[in-house]
Amino acid sequence: MTDPNSLPQPDAQAQVQTSPLRCVTGAIISGGLGYALYSLMIAIATSFANKPIHSDNQLVVRLTSAVRTLVVGLVALGSGIFALVAVGLLALAVQILVQKLKKSPEL
Repeated sequence: MTDPNSLPQPDAQAQVQTSPLRCVTGAIISGGLGYALYSLMIAIATSFANKPIHSDNQLVVRLTSAVRTLVVGLVALGSGIFALVAVGLLALAVQILVQKLKKSPEL
């Protein structure tokens, strides 16, 4: 009795092998996105700094400050995650290269 809603399992042959070139390509893309988010974070923070809050209401000042902090923090978090992924992919590329060099027969 098979379940008609079950998903077919992918073939083992269809899986793509990890290579140093694929890791470096992914690291370049991730690093580029991280740098773009970092630049966006700097632009957002500068924009917020150049536009002070004009209100006498203490609640409005606190909420605006909290929202500004949240926006800059989320963009910084995204930038940091992409940067860590780039570093991890570069480390994986080095690890794969070292494993291939150790595995190759010496002549």
